[in-house]
Amino acid sequence: MIVVLISFREPPPPRGRLYSLSAPERKALEDYLSVALDAGTIVPSSSPAGAGFFFVKKKDGSLRPCIDYRGLNDITVKNRYPLPLMSSAFEILQGARFFTKLDLRNAYHLVRIREGDEWKTAFNTPLGHFEYRVLPFGLANAPAVFQALVNDVLRDMLNIFVFVYLDDILIFSPSLQIHVQHVRRVLQRLLENCLFVKAEKCTFHASSVTFLGSVISAEGIKMDPAKVQAVIDWPVPKSRVELQRFLGFANFYRRFIRNFGQVAAPLTALTSVKTCFKWSVSAQGAFDLLKNRFTSAPILVTPDVSRQFVVKVDASEVGVGAILSQRSLSDDKVHPCAYFSHRLSPSERNYDVGNRELLAIRLALGEWRQWLEGATVPFVVWTDHRNLEYIRSAKRLNARQARWALFFARFEFVISYRPGSKNTKPDALSRLFSSSVASTDPEGILPEGRVVGLTVWGIERQVKQALTHTPSPRACPRNLLFVPVPTRLAVLQWAHSAKLAGHPGVRGTLASIRQRFWWPTREHDTRRFVAACSVCAQTKSGNSPPAGRLRPLPIPSRPWSHIALDFVTGLPSSAGKTVILTVVDRFSKAAHFIPLAKLPSAKETAQIIIENVFRIHGLPSDVVSDRGPQFTSQFWREFCRLIGASVSLSSGFHPSLTVKQNGPIRLLVASYAVFLFATLRLGQNSSPGQNTPTTRFLRLRPGYLLFRVASGTSLRCSHLSSPSPASPPLRLLSNVASAPGRGSGLHFAVIGRRL
Repeated sequence: MIVVLISFREPPPPRGRLYSLSAPERKALEDYLSVALDAGTIVPSSSPAGAGFFFVKKKDGSLRPCIDYRGLNDITVKNRYPLPLMSSAFEILQGARFFTKLDLRNAYHLVRIREGDEWKTAFNTPLGHFEYRVLPFGLANAPAVFQALVNDVLRDMLNIFVFVYLDDILIFSPSLQIHVQHVRRVLQRLLENCLFVKAEKCTFHASSVTFLGSVISAEGIKMDPAKVQAVIDWPVPKSRVELQRFLGFANFYRRFIRNFGQVAAPLTALTSVKTCFKWSVSAQGAFDLLKNRFTSAPILVTPDVSRQFVVKVDASEVGVGAILSQRSLSDDKVHPCAYFSHRLSPSERNYDVGNRELLAIRLALGEWRQWLEGATVPFVVWTDHRNLEYIRSAKRLNARQARWALFFARFEFVISYRPGSKNTKPDALSRLFSSSVASTDPEGILPEGRVVGLTVWGIERQVKQALTHTPSPRACPRNLLFVPVPTRLAVLQWAHSAKLAGHPGVRGTLASIRQRFWWPTREHDTRRFVAACSVCAQTKSGNSPPAGRLRPLPIPSRPWSHIALDFVTGLPSSAGKTVILTVVDRFSKAAHFIPLAKLPSAKETAQIIIENVFRIHGLPSDVVSDRGPQFTSQFWREFCRLIGASVSLSSGFHPSLTVKQNGPIRLLVASYAVFLFATLRLGQNSSPGQNTPTTRFLRLRPGYLLFRVASGTSLRCSHLSSPSPASPPLRLLSNVASAPGRGSGLHFAVIGRRL
């Protein structure tokens, strides 16, 4: 039997570039290689792999050696040993008064590389090719391996009085005497395992220490001032990458910043590759506000699961936020433990107000589950949406609320309604005036109407007095005062009719109101109030732009080349007909009146004029009509294009084109459509126009002229010198047509029976 061996070739070893070094860097490289070779941490190598070697500057100005192991890390099987969460450190610090911070010296070099794997750590330098025998910085599994090592060494002390994050060790104790014993135990354990500390980077027996970017003390936890100053001095980002770098740095401290997600929302939107990076006014405002929030961030107290928590939630149209607080034993005041914010997704923005508030509770409880779920005392959720008080006892829930209700069942808490006016969250921008200033009633030297500040305080005081009897609704924004119905007129008069207001328009009046006040119909009420202002009506002139210049229709050169169409509707039914389509020749003013049962569609209109007009007079070159749906449809435009006619539509809401042609027709047809239809059409076709020499109703010479022009024939009817006696309806028609001011210069004539 023949056996075929199929072997797989491993991917080629990663090779990095050789970096050029400056003179100081070359000297540092020589010193580093000399020390490392003497210590046995590196050896010369002939490995097929090789990573790039370079230096970066430390805070003290010295050079730190770095190796680019990205190629090796891409093909390395990852060690998933967990690193501790920063949030878990804050809970165990409760009650601590003294702190010590230790930093291990060359900690990674105390871990041996497995024999046979040294060639994988090879690196290239201008002075040769080398490989490590100990764990170097830059390997993907280095943090996990070292965290596991230190945890094993200090396992019986972890989370009791020791917290370890890689090579940084924090020791904390409630008293100095106990703290000294804890420090000795830790140092002795490290010495037994050949782990040494770097004395110049350690802090012993201090009341506060800087640990992992935060300042920890007995009062609580606050941001590192050096990091805050870095944010304040951060220049305006010029590209998407620079903005991402800033947000990444700031995001580390988001637990200290109230409503971080909502404040940074304009900046976060610019990081999307789907939008163009353009630094706008809103982005600059968010950038400055975020910096300001860093400078005013409070000290966070460490959570104590043995005491009651208070969770404050809030929701807006763009995000939700929450504050985890506890009442301090020293001053009996509520202090924040942590902040949380979440930017709403497009689907979450469709939630109503109640569901957004409920989402804020759901996310906040999930964020602080490790403290709230195990709390020995039921915690309180403060919300300014009253309906949420009954969510846990509601009998009917939708699918989303049912899922959230199952999650809420894991916690022991009470939802408490707290109106926005009583919610004293720190926010410098929430109110235009502080409570101390607003409650002051200063003595006025000048009359109240001449002092700007007192005028504003007066109207606000009036609104606040009304609010004592009417609570603010949930929809009212936090930074505005809700105006009850009895005081809305006073607010409108203050913003529009007061001496300092100066009777502005709708926009100016709304701008003044929007700065301080809100009610559901604010915009509608303002428009009505300004429109009804008699002072504005008497003293202000219109500011609407002048009307556009209208162009007259061209004068036709022959009969039925230019026609006008219109519908007469709302007529009494006669033989089932209630609508008349009028087709007027603009050259001769001859007309066709076509009775219809209802308004036709565009296609039906085209069929009607083909059968009743085009079949007799031929195809026109221009069709005038109003903007009815039949004449603005795509079908009608295509129909006119096929017959070679242009479409002329009257101006919107000013159909003077068709009214000029059909004004007298509408007047008479409305009166005689039922019993005088045929005679009326004959009278219209025989009526003289504005340019005919004779306008008397029963003079037939104009009738002969119009008949000849409209028909295009040379028929002469001069022997018909007088008409036969007209019937009573015709006499009435004559009186109406010849009355002064009727029509637009059009007069109707009737041709006798002999014609």
